[in-house]
Amino acid sequence: MTVMPMFPLGSVLMPGGLLTLHVFEPRYRALVQTCLESGDHEFGVVLIDRGSEVGGGDVRRDAGTVARMVEVGETPDGRYAVVAVGTRRIKVLTWLPDDPYPQALVDEWADEPGGASMADDMADDIADVVEELASRSRRAIALALELGDEIGAHDDDISEDPLVASYQLATLAPLGAADRYDLLCARGARARLDALARQLDDVEAVLQFRLGG
Repeated sequence: MTVMPMFPLGSVLMPGGLLTLHVFEPRYRALVQTCLESGDHEFGVVLIDRGSEVGGGDVRRDAGTVARMVEVGETPDGRYAVVAVGTRRIKVLTWLPDDPYPQALVDEWADEPGGASMADDMADDIADVVEELASRSRRAIALALELGDEIGAHDDDISEDPLVASYQLATLAPLGAADRYDLLCARGARARLDALARQLDDVEAVLQFRLGG
């Protein structure tokens, strides 16, 4: 367990994912300064359940990801441009007072080996499952772009490691924050891929409906 600076956001950061921030609020400028002075340059990222990223008073989810700052630039007026990478999952045990910035007592949350069983027709070769879900995600992105949806920059170079791939696909697929959060919370890689397959069923159905409307 450790006390960690926390940055609640309206989006979900996965382990291995890239996070870019424009930091202008005084409390988060203080957070960046603290992280720069620390040896690991790390802070936690959690999803805001209700409320806004700006101003405080938000309600936060209790699962998140540690972000490690890899690039930091400061403007003349004291704002920061931060590039960070997600490293590992955490669970919030207790939220502490937001003084001078959000902080929480957190614990590491490792993925379970294997996790929940996948459907029988998907369990024989997880590499095939990863390849199929990657293809489905790319097709869904293409359809969303055709419909004029805004899709953020993404890296579709998928790892051969099933755990890493499960997080990459959770980032790649065009999902809402709540669905992505559910994938973050999956017990392990197999459970995450199984859940993603079900979510893509819904995404594909909605996109096809919109195309035919």
